Amino acid sequence: MNIDLSNRTAVVTGASSGIGKATAVCLAEAGADVFTGDIQLREETTAQFKELGIREQVCDVTSLPQLQSLIDGAAGATGRLDILVNNAGIIMVKQVTEVSEEDWDNCIDTNVKSAFFGSKFAIPHMQKSGGGCIVNTASNAGILPRAHDPVYSISKLSVVGLTRSLALCHSKDRIRVNCVCPGPVGDTEIMEEGLREFEDRDAAVRKFIYASPLARAHDRMISPEEIAMSILYLASDAAKMITGTSLTIDGGKSLGVPPETD
Repeated sequence: MNIDLSNRTAVVTGASSGIGKATAVCLAEAGADVFTGDIQLREETTAQFKELGIREQVCDVTSLPQLQSLIDGAAGATGRLDILVNNAGIIMVKQVTEVSEEDWDNCIDTNVKSAFFGSKFAIPHMQKSGGGCIVNTASNAGILPRAHDPVYSISKLSVVGLTRSLALCHSKDRIRVNCVCPGPVGDTEIMEEGLREFEDRDAAVRKFIYASPLARAHDRMISPEEIAMSILYLASDAAKMITGTSLTIDGGKSLGVPPETD
């Protein structure tokens, strides 16, 4: 399927690595004017973005002035805003009894508050453009809560709920709101941070792969590029009648316990 996003403006948060980076590249290669933000810019990403004409800036999504500056700046530069990918997020691998108020605020503000207010800042621009698309990065933890990271699971369940609510509120504006629920995804900051919590990294990787039937069948984790292609589809006209959907891209992990193999 050939997707053409020419003359469309897109904003991607958390775009210096992993899913965000792959998504920004995907959207730019499809013809969109792409603006990105991340709390930390990376030289290798900056070089690749420059080649593709992707503009980036430092943006802490928990700072509402910085988040609004990113979104308003993109719309101001091109005269429109068509696509917002609320991708920035952090992991929180702690049990409830170990979580401080600061931990809670950091996870919820980064994963939920930023998606809510990013959407709030984007929607008026999309209304002026006659419609648009918001894609939130949730997680398979938003479909199937996990025992090792309850606060993260709460945050991603909230993102799924936010997606459905905003989709219902703004269908009249021709604004579609969907989310992707990935996992386990390799080559991301969140995965690497999660793996640091395990004494045996290789064993942890095998455990993540084993929990997903298709990941086990392919003997690898899902790639950021595979998530990005799904976001590209949701942002395209091919998905113009899809809203309020949680697209689970987890190799079947959330289906249940996979069968034993020989």
